[in-house]
Amino acid sequence: MTWLGIDTSGEVAVALVRPDGTGEALSEDTPRRHVEQLAPFVRELLERQGVGPGDLEAVVVGTGPAPFTGLRVGLVTARVLGLALGVPVLGVPSLDALAAAAAQRRLDEGTPVLVVTDARRREVYWARYEVRGGTAVPVGGPDVAAPGDVPRADGEVVLGAGRDLYPDVFGAPDARSAPEMPWERAPSPFHLVRLAQQRAAAGQDLPAEPLYLRRPDAQPPTARKRVLT
Repeated sequence: MTWLGIDTSGEVAVALVRPDGTGEALSEDTPRRHVEQLAPFVRELLERQGVGPGDLEAVVVGTGPAPFTGLRVGLVTARVLGLALGVPVLGVPSLDALAAAAAQRRLDEGTPVLVVTDARRREVYWARYEVRGGTAVPVGGPDVAAPGDVPRADGEVVLGAGRDLYPDVFGAPDARSAPEMPWERAPSPFHLVRLAQQRAAAGQDLPAEPLYLRRPDAQPPTARKRVLT
C-alpha cells in the first residue's frame, strides 16, 4: 500500500511510503507558514515520486500535541484528502514518532525516553516512553507543563525541540542517540506512517483527533455589556 504521511505539529513535513517501505520525505522548519507550504509540499512529493493522488491508499496525520493553528492545518488537509480520495485517515500522536525513532537506534531495553517539544508560553509538550522490544511504549503523558515541572527519570534519553530550547533543564543531546540528527528534534512522517501500519495491523483504533491539551490563544469575544446613560 502507498501511504502519505503528514505532520504539522512543528515543521511542515510530508512523506510518501511505498509498499516495499521505500519513499521520500520533504520538510521545512518555517513557523507559521503551514497553510502556504503544506499543499505544495504534498503536490511536489507526489510528482517527484511519480504517484498520482488516486494511487494513495491511506493518509496518516500527526495529531500533536501542538499549537492550535499549525496542527489544524495538517488535520484538515488530511481529512480533505481522505474524503476526496475515499481512503482512510489515520491519526498518530506526533511525539510517538520521535520516541519510535529513538527506540530503533542504540537504546537498551528498558531505557526511559522523554520527548519534549515547544508549546510556547515558556512551556513544553511532553510524553514519557520506555524501550521494550525495540519499540517505544507510552508510560506517561502527553501533557503540557513548564520545563521545570516535567516528570523526570534516572538514565533517560531526552529528545525534541524542547530539549534544545531549555538546555539548563533537559541537558545536552545524549550520546546514546545520534546527536544533531534531524529525527531528534521534529517528528518524522515516515515514522508516523510506520507506526500507523503497525497499530492498524494490531487492530488499534487510530482516530485523527487533535491533541491540543489547552485552549487556543484566540478566543471569541464576550458579549458586550449594555451601559445605560
